[in-house]
Amino acid sequence: MTDLDTAGTPIATFLNELASGESTPGGGAAAALTGSQAAALLSMVLNFTVGRRKYAAVEEELRGLLLRTEEMRAELLLYADKDAEAFGAVAACYSMPRSTTEEKDARTSAMQTALREAAEVPFAIAALCADLLELASPVAEKGNPNVVSDAATAAHLAHAALYSALVNVDINLKYLKDETFVSRMQAEVAELKASAASNYIAARAACTDVLGVEI
Repeated sequence: MTDLDTAGTPIATFLNELASGESTPGGGAAAALTGSQAAALLSMVLNFTVGRRKYAAVEEELRGLLLRTEEMRAELLLYADKDAEAFGAVAACYSMPRSTTEEKDARTSAMQTALREAAEVPFAIAALCADLLELASPVAEKGNPNVVSDAATAAHLAHAALYSALVNVDINLKYLKDETFVSRMQAEVAELKASAASNYIAARAACTDVLGVEI
């Protein structure tokens, strides 16, 4: 496991870490970083809009959206590290001793705890990406049309990041023994996918209307 501080890591260094033979960072961290880029692009559109007289009627609303996108940008960047830490905890369990019944029980308990965290972290990433998809439509509809193509890119990135994060949720749920937790998480995943699908369609439609090209 590598030590990672995504918020202070140059992108080339992060990509080198991602491409290395180390287990972390991995797909979950990549999903979080992609989601953070989606948030940054929505912030860009909003920053090209707020403070301009032409958009005075929606100034207050868009400033509020900008606060949200900036908060999510920072939070998703932090989740890149949290995901690496969560997977590192799972990996550490494989090296725990298992010579005795007590050791085996301790290893199993630690693994189940780690797997639960390793499912919850990417789910949080996916949930933030779903929120970004919800924001993409009003940003495209009310933001500066000169940069709405960036809102379209944000929608595609958030959608990809969401489903990438959910891969990591599903794979960890597969090995969890707590059936109540697994059932609850699976229901929440299904609900998240449904809302994200609707918001993705709406975001694409809003961008298409403004840009005049199918996105």
